Amino acid sequence: MSIAKFPLPDVGEGLTEAEIVSWRVSPGDKVAVNQTICEIETAKSVVELPCPFEGEVSELLVAEGDTVEVGTPIISVVVQGNAPLLSEPDSPANEPEGDTGAEYKLPNLVGYGDSGDVKSRRKRAVNTAPISTAIPVSMVKAAAASDAVMAKPPIRKLAKDLGVDLASVTGTGMHGEITREDVVGSASQASVFKNLTTPQQPSKREERIPVKGVRKAIATAMVKSAFTAPHVSIFVDVDATRTMEYVKRLKSSVDFAGIKVTPLLIMAKAMIWAIRRNPMVNSTWTDKEIIVHNFVNLGIAAATPRGLIVPNIKDADSMNMLELAQAIEQLAATARDGKTTPEEMAEGTITITNIGVFGVDTGTPILNPGEVSIVALGSIRKKPWVVDDEIVVRQITTIGATFDHRVVDGDVASRFVQDVASVIEEPALLLD
Repeated sequence: MSIAKFPLPDVGEGLTEAEIVSWRVSPGDKVAVNQTICEIETAKSVVELPCPFEGEVSELLVAEGDTVEVGTPIISVVVQGNAPLLSEPDSPANEPEGDTGAEYKLPNLVGYGDSGDVKSRRKRAVNTAPISTAIPVSMVKAAAASDAVMAKPPIRKLAKDLGVDLASVTGTGMHGEITREDVVGSASQASVFKNLTTPQQPSKREERIPVKGVRKAIATAMVKSAFTAPHVSIFVDVDATRTMEYVKRLKSSVDFAGIKVTPLLIMAKAMIWAIRRNPMVNSTWTDKEIIVHNFVNLGIAAATPRGLIVPNIKDADSMNMLELAQAIEQLAATARDGKTTPEEMAEGTITITNIGVFGVDTGTPILNPGEVSIVALGSIRKKPWVVDDEIVVRQITTIGATFDHRVVDGDVASRFVQDVASVIEEPALLLD
């Protein structure tokens, strides 16, 4: 037997450090290959780190909350035989204790890709089977028998934040469960936004939050983007009444049963449609050349407790409406759970940010580094609108977009935004 030390690997693309968020094992525990030993937060996301060998945990070399550089030993494990080396034999960080270790090939760990260069880009296989989000029948029966409110934890938190009594809300979900739309609708009708409880005065005059992990990466990326790419933003008001009607029809469709359908789905499809007509907005600037992508890795900005992240849907342009709806739902769920991997945030080509969910009409978003376009979808509200020289009530939204002016000229930007607006105004264009 000998002791092997596992150095912190680069789980992303050139990451240099990570914070140990929590340990899943303790000294004396038995571990197997691919067993999760800890959770780390990199500059991009929170990642579960698998163990590369089998044995018994000897010592945890790094404490929870510590930030360490890639290559630093974080755990030692007693293994059978010679201690495996996870880098070059003469690397001090991997020098085994006891027996001299033989050169060791890292096993195929979950979450790790090949270290070699990628020769070609492959289409992502799409699971066309609907993702079931239905509440179990047993839970439905139990709730009905006790008159309990059926709502998932995120919905309960939203109701609490908005001051909505869930007992007074009628659920419109598949089994009568309360949805996000039910809570927001109830909040709007009761005007509870104006009557939110005033938060208590904090006990401390100041709070100091360390700048690290995702927050540090956001700050670095946004400053670099803002002061490198010359940003230009444009806006357009759109009649989204037909989009809202389309969303309603999709929700009632058997094919979309159990799938969350929102205006964001139509917006995503509208952007993909408009990109085909204006390919320059789906590009990357490299100083030496402009790379125009003939595929769409659609980034969707997601607000999480750890900060803003932008995972992307690979080859979104190859998906039909149902597949895209499933991908958006899965992306959002993974982000909320803090399980988004660095690979899921890499190689994005264009981004959409849905600021409308926060009740905001529009904004001037900063470009995601490496991209030349980002589109903001504002809130959709009933407003007076002129139709055939008459003022009628319609569902109106504002689309805002920011572009890298080194790549996207004003005419291209305007045509692209107008094309997106055209689809939001008339989703039937997607049938072309």
